[in-house]
Amino acid sequence: MVDAVIFDLDGVIVDSEPVWEEVRRAYVAAHGGTWQSDTQRRLMGMSTGEWARYLSDELGVDRGADQVAREVVDEMAQRYAARVPVIDDADQVVRRLAARWPLGLASSSPTRLIAATLAATGLTEVFGATLSTEETARGKPAPDVYLAVAERLGVDPARCAAVEDSSNGVRSAAAAGMRVVAVPHGSYPLDPDAATLAAVTLGSIHELTVETVATLG
Repeated sequence: MVDAVIFDLDGVIVDSEPVWEEVRRAYVAAHGGTWQSDTQRRLMGMSTGEWARYLSDELGVDRGADQVAREVVDEMAQRYAARVPVIDDADQVVRRLAARWPLGLASSSPTRLIAATLAATGLTEVFGATLSTEETARGKPAPDVYLAVAERLGVDPARCAAVEDSSNGVRSAAAAGMRVVAVPHGSYPLDPDAATLAAVTLGSIHELTVETVATLG
């Protein structure tokens, strides 16, 4: 039985992964680093501190991690001020599920971008608990953020459904003991090992219905 549903944000409610990739790729190029073929896949799910250190230490950006994080997030905030890239009707999907279950949000986005997104979509009050991996010891694929959100909701993680798009996100929710609904982004398919961890895989967020979640438990 499912007692709560916990959503990821990037790639599930907002189509932000292409924006993150564009911003970070340009930042790396502008500051002496070298973007690798697997960089975007590796970055998806990392906390702010983790990806900032990765750009600084692994990709050769000539900035310290704190400065990297501040400058990249500043650029993302400017993009969001102009337009938050909400996936069509994702906010309506969230509201439909909120009528049935308590909802949580477990995101790798910085706290201020989470707040901006939820305000822009009118979803701030829909979630009973929201948390950024900025506030956990480890980002995804570690289970920390999902376990913390379940605790804040007062629900056993094993009785939660998680909605994720990325391989590291699926791994994170599965490691927390949750039943995972995978909604992969067309440009970033799941790795084979992550695909096997999902209880169900959907072609789009529009396929996420109350009935789909109810069948998980």
